[in-house]
Amino acid sequence: MKKFALVALGGTFDLIHRGHLELLRKGFEISSRVVIGLTSDEFARKRGKIPTYNYEQRHRTLEGVIRKNFPGARYDISKLENDFGPAVLEKGVEALVVSEETAFQGKELNRLRKMGNCPEVEIVIVPMALAMDGKKISTTRVRNLEIDAEGNILGVDK
Repeated sequence: MKKFALVALGGTFDLIHRGHLELLRKGFEISSRVVIGLTSDEFARKRGKIPTYNYEQRHRTLEGVIRKNFPGARYDISKLENDFGPAVLEKGVEALVVSEETAFQGKELNRLRKMGNCPEVEIVIVPMALAMDGKKISTTRVRNLEIDAEGNILGVDK
C-alpha cells in the first residue's frame, strides 16, 4: 500500500536526466497518483531558463519517459504557470516531492495552502543525483556536454 493517495512534483523536464528520474521514481513509489507540474515556456523564461524544447515537446517526452520507466503509473501532467500550480489549492494533495535544491519551496507552499484553507502537505526531499565527478547532474551540464543524462563525464579529460 502506498503512503499517499496523491502527491505533486514539478519541473521543466527539458533534457531529462537521472535526477528527473529519481524525482519521478520517488513520487510513484510513495503515491497511488502523481500530479506533475510541467513548467510552461513563459514561466521558464521568467525564471531565466531557456529550454531546448518547447512545452509540447517536453510534455510528449515526459509522457514517453513515464510510460517506459513507470508502466501503469497513474499521473496527470499540468502546465505550471507559477511555482506551485495545482498543489496550492488541490485539497487532495498530501505531499510535495522536491529535490534538495527546491526544498525551501515546501514552506511557502504550506503557507499558501493555509491561506486557501487547505491542509498542509508533507515535504518529501529527494537527494540530488550526482555525476561521476561528484557534482550534481543538471540540464545545464548535460546541454553543455560536460556529462550525459546518467552523469557520466564527457569530453577530452574523461
